[in-house]
Amino acid sequence: MTDLSEPPPSSDPPAAAGPLQGLLVVTLEQAVAAPWCSSRLADAGARVIKIERPEGDFARGYDRAVHGQSSYWVWVNRGKESIALDLKQPADLALMQRLLARADVFIQNLAPGAAERMGLGAQALRERHPRLVTCDISGYGEDGPLVDLKAYDLLVQAESGLVAVSGAPGQGVGSLGRIGVSLCDINAGMNALIGIQQALMQRARTGRGSAVKVSLFGSAAELMSVPYLQARYGGQAPQRVGLKHPSIAPYGAFTCADGRDVVISIQNEREWAVFCRTVLRRPELLEDARCAGNAARVAHRDFVDGAVAEVFASLPHAELVDRLTEAQTAFGSVNGVHELIEHPQLRTRPMSVQGHRVEIPAAPWGVEWASDTYAPAPALDAHGAAIRAEFIDPAAIRAEFAEPAAIRGEPGGSTALRTDRGAPAPCGSDGPAPDRP
Repeated sequence: MTDLSEPPPSSDPPAAAGPLQGLLVVTLEQAVAAPWCSSRLADAGARVIKIERPEGDFARGYDRAVHGQSSYWVWVNRGKESIALDLKQPADLALMQRLLARADVFIQNLAPGAAERMGLGAQALRERHPRLVTCDISGYGEDGPLVDLKAYDLLVQAESGLVAVSGAPGQGVGSLGRIGVSLCDINAGMNALIGIQQALMQRARTGRGSAVKVSLFGSAAELMSVPYLQARYGGQAPQRVGLKHPSIAPYGAFTCADGRDVVISIQNEREWAVFCRTVLRRPELLEDARCAGNAARVAHRDFVDGAVAEVFASLPHAELVDRLTEAQTAFGSVNGVHELIEHPQLRTRPMSVQGHRVEIPAAPWGVEWASDTYAPAPALDAHGAAIRAEFIDPAAIRAEFAEPAAIRGEPGGSTALRTDRGAPAPCGSDGPAPDRP
């Protein structure tokens, strides 16, 4: 009987050691942005210790889609160790400080000022640990009038203007469109990953760590560079055009005779000419002034798109794809999520979740050190006891092994409690003390 709790053995040679093997990353993280970043560091071989509040990262409860676990949690927390700490308690905060004393990277995405109030601010940490790379992920940065504003993905999509260039033509919020995945969170996590990797390279040269600071708003604003430049220096912001391109035509979605939708893209005049002759079979359009160059086609988008739509509506999807392929016209079918699941180009990797084999979309970069499976996401505090033992307070060890004068055989004391191994016998034991780790 096949055991679905573990991925099948691979015939491939074992993966090479990851480039970050031997690095310790400590994260005080929640939600998506910081966990996305740290999970990719774990993929590259780093040891990632995730600090969770006693009730756990709230992303654990976003849904129950994956055998009772959150899809968000499974996706961005693979390969980590979990320990639950209450950093309001002195003992847990002291343990956190001991972890950071041995860490190479510290990532946090708490509310602005929260890390500083606990003595975990980037400046204070790097003064104590000059080789430490710190990464702070915030909503709106560390200064400015909105610094204390809560920043969730859709809120940042709205604040940055991303929703203003997404969606259908029209007025009012009904025409605006949320980008359907947590783009601002993911992009901030990517930027944090880039910054951390550069800081580690810099440390290899200088021996000193760096402070990396990333904001969701700054990450979203950088994505808006083209609309921003068009509006600031060209005088006009791009309009919402739905599944079309605001400044290229024809570039958008058209419906086939069987109801399937296809997006096409014409990038230059050579492509336009072949498209007219081979796909549309309307070479006369090449002589039409309304189609003479991209600027003219954009200005007469209704005419151009209408000509394309008329031909596409007469062809079933399979025949249209044959014509597009012959013309080497860039195209993509409009697929749903279930079509993605069955897509022939999709690469996945197996991961164990609650004793079940789950297929996760693979990282988009292929590298020789990549494993053919993903390590599971941890249960809350799954590694707490082991981490506490590994990072035990040296003072506690000294106190545990301290011997009263009577046991040490000092003047006035008795040696009756000594054992034949020279160690103090445990209370209530007739034999020698067990070996200590």
